[in-house]
Amino acid sequence: MLNGIWLGLVLGAVAYAAFSGRMQDVTDQIYASAEQAVTLIIQLTGIMVFMLGIMRVARDGGMLRWIARRIAPLLRRLFPEVPADHPAMNAMVMNFAVNIFGLGNVATPFGLKAMVELDKLNPFKGVATNPMVLFLAINTSAITLFPPTGTVAVRAAAGSADPFAIWLPTLIATSCSTLGAVATYYWLRRLRVFRARPLPAASGDDAGEAPPAFDLPDEDEVLGGGPSRPLEPWRKALIAGLLLVAAGGLAREGYQLFTTLPGDDALTQLVKAWIFPLLILGLLLIGLAGRVRVYESAVAGGREGLEVAVRIVPYLVVILVAVGMFRASGALDLLIAALDPLTSAVGIPGEVLPMALLRPLSASGAFGVMAEILETHGPDSFVGLLSSTLMGSTETTFYVLTLYCGAAGIRDVRHALLACLAGDLAGLFGATAACHLLFT
Repeated sequence: MLNGIWLGLVLGAVAYAAFSGRMQDVTDQIYASAEQAVTLIIQLTGIMVFMLGIMRVARDGGMLRWIARRIAPLLRRLFPEVPADHPAMNAMVMNFAVNIFGLGNVATPFGLKAMVELDKLNPFKGVATNPMVLFLAINTSAITLFPPTGTVAVRAAAGSADPFAIWLPTLIATSCSTLGAVATYYWLRRLRVFRARPLPAASGDDAGEAPPAFDLPDEDEVLGGGPSRPLEPWRKALIAGLLLVAAGGLAREGYQLFTTLPGDDALTQLVKAWIFPLLILGLLLIGLAGRVRVYESAVAGGREGLEVAVRIVPYLVVILVAVGMFRASGALDLLIAALDPLTSAVGIPGEVLPMALLRPLSASGAFGVMAEILETHGPDSFVGLLSSTLMGSTETTFYVLTLYCGAAGIRDVRHALLACLAGDLAGLFGATAACHLLFT
């Protein structure tokens, strides 16, 4: 499907430019968009390397282990059909904990393992069980507590005055998508049409392949360490002193702002100035409490960030050139003009629709479209803020379904697709409502 969309953008741009007489604009935009993509990568690499380095410090300090312990009881309630000591439960705990921390690539092997282990409890091979469908619904809705590092980096590279402004609306949007997906799962599973039934007997080429074997990352390496013995007095004193200094500075500046500015403006300015430094302080203190060699850990995490930046270069160039051509031809403006009256009625600008439609299909494609929107409309415009929020509202639905179901040999996903798409829709409306609430 993504192949068709990309080809449609390029061919549509050339065809409409031939009709509208804007072929020179399309030609100029090919070079401009390719240059813009490479420049953007250079600009976002620095902040991405730094942020992933700091998050690696907290990860090595045991934050992931802490998250995993807290969500395990909740998962036992959500998945009563899965025994608490079954390997599938441990894999799901790891998958969700890593996703909450914002490390989707690390979460994927545990998600694949979870699906394969869940299939061992499956009475109808090839048919998704209720735990599988719920696991997929939660995975594609991708609730994440930490700032979306890549989106923040792109916003900073685009010149945003407050790159972290989309953190809270992203939390709201991804919470809406998770609730929407889970609620739809519980509603649809009661319907007769979605009940689990055995597939017709397969033979020969239709019999399917056995689930693939793969190696999981070392659990201790992924979860990190954490204090295995009581903290030394000097370490406790240093952590307490830093927290007191930060709290005192925050209180002093807050008092000054609230006595000289209106309440909303004072709060906005305070959050804008303090949220990034406080996040860094908190993550580093976790590493300090976990006895992490913070510099070496940050460098190791930064190296991962550099690898991510290099990996997305071809995706970003290809999609940015295609979208740039489509916009330069005038075809995108025509499409937006046709759809805007309908979407504006529910508060969604038509300019955001390409992003909303592409997000379930391709993370790299949506990333590129978001970057193009920020460049065209500005990172701090409402359209820029909403597109940035949408980027973190859900996962790539069709990719997750294809990858995870393929790993377990699932051919009948039952109501998984509808639950996941409901999460995508809930994330869109949640992002829109959050951005209107916070930015208008």
